Amino acid sequence: MVRGNLLEEPVDAIVNAANGGLAHGGGVARIVSRAAGPALQEESDNIVRYRGPVPTGSAVVTTAGKLPFKGVIHAVGPRYGEGDEESKLFNALLAAFDEAKQRGWNSVSFPAVSSGIFAVPFDVCARAYLKAARASPLGKVRLCLRDQPVIDAVLKELKR
Repeated sequence: MVRGNLLEEPVDAIVNAANGGLAHGGGVARIVSRAAGPALQEESDNIVRYRGPVPTGSAVVTTAGKLPFKGVIHAVGPRYGEGDEESKLFNALLAAFDEAKQRGWNSVSFPAVSSGIFAVPFDVCARAYLKAARASPLGKVRLCLRDQPVIDAVLKELKR
């Protein structure tokens, strides 16, 4: 776990906290999309146009555009109130890591998926983040956080 800027992580790819429509209009997704430039949103739109919305608990890959990564992996985490949020979040992150592995990427960094706009409680997120990171098939997985409440929840879960 690191406190930092996801866009500056020393990894092959970053994970984006996405919605099923891959409409990157708010939160981390907006920051990633703006920094990547229009190619990322154009490719996202094409994925949804041809394959339909991305289901919760899964992930897809797009170009990184202007970002210095090999790609951006869009993990669709759950919204609070959907039910079984911890399992769905774990599945979304593991799907993201699997997408990286399939492409030969060995390192990824992921943000606090589902803890912001999607309002999943921090303790639920922390359990899913750590479980997914431990189950990752990759050589290097970094949890890149900014906000102290999420960091505190992850640190508390690490102590268990």
